[in-house]
Amino acid sequence: QLQASGGGLVQAGDSLRLSCAASGRTRSTYVMGWFRQAPGKEREFVSHIKWSGGITCYASSVKGRFTISRDNGKNTVYLDMNSLEPEDTAVYYCAAAPSRPYRTYSRVDEYDYWGQGTEVTVSS
Repeated sequence: QLQASGGGLVQAGDSLRLSCAASGRTRSTYVMGWFRQAPGKEREFVSHIKWSGGITCYASSVKGRFTISRDNGKNTVYLDMNSLEPEDTAVYYCAAAPSRPYRTYSRVDEYDYWGQGTEVTVSS
């Protein structure tokens, strides 16, 4: 089970940290991802991290502003968001999937488990 938290209302240029707590047994072979969905738009990839090794990947729209990390002891993945823009306004979802070959983990259908989402609103 995945529990996302940390969303809120902030102003442009502010920072926010999202958390995704994974309950139950966390497998080291998993990939943890963050996606977001703005009103009227499709869910889009933001970032992912391999639980083992910590290899990360970012969407071009957030690279350099967002940082994904994980805390093995707390079974938690974080998304640190800096220099937030109104275009970052969305519901953010965390997701998890076993690591499988030939996958980019940038697509919604590549993930098996989803959290409930946390809303981020950035005002201009």
